[in-house]
Amino acid sequence: MAKKNKHDQEETSPLSEELPAETDAVEVLPAEPTPDETLAALRQEAEQNRDLYLRARADLENYRKRAQRDKEDLARFANENILRGILPVLDNLERAVEHAGKDDKAQGSLLEGVQMTVDMFGRLVERFGVVPITTVGEAFDPSRHEAVGQIESAEYPPNTVVQELQKGYLLNDRLLRPAMVMVAKTPSPPVEAAE
Repeated sequence: MAKKNKHDQEETSPLSEELPAETDAVEVLPAEPTPDETLAALRQEAEQNRDLYLRARADLENYRKRAQRDKEDLARFANENILRGILPVLDNLERAVEHAGKDDKAQGSLLEGVQMTVDMFGRLVERFGVVPITTVGEAFDPSRHEAVGQIESAEYPPNTVVQELQKGYLLNDRLLRPAMVMVAKTPSPPVEAAE
């Protein structure tokens, strides 16, 4: 058997396998930003953060104002349901005064007592911010009046309130109950009799 020389062993060793040829392309690493570029980027980020801060602060301030307004509205209108319940009592007392006023002799003291009660109720609801809506002679306003019918009238122009059937009330300038009213309409022309 022939001995292999050292040179022959190198040719057959796994290390002697051919390595791939190096490519001509060179990998380009991103360049380090200059200090001016870094400073500009930081300034832009700081400006964005400042803008976000100012917006968040404005949103918080708006929320606080809205919460305060809601709190004030709750306090101003907390008695609304109670007052709605009181108003029919006041209506009935006013009707009793009106009815008793027609028969002066028999109902004098009753009328006086009921009128005092009506006045007391009126002052009570006024303390809570309830005021009656003026109606007769006013132009019909569907946001404050509830028309239940029309009456021909030469005295009032069309769409003017001519009669109040039930008072309407405002609670702190907000409608608590509309007034039930009759509204004027143009009189019909007279019908000529057939001859």
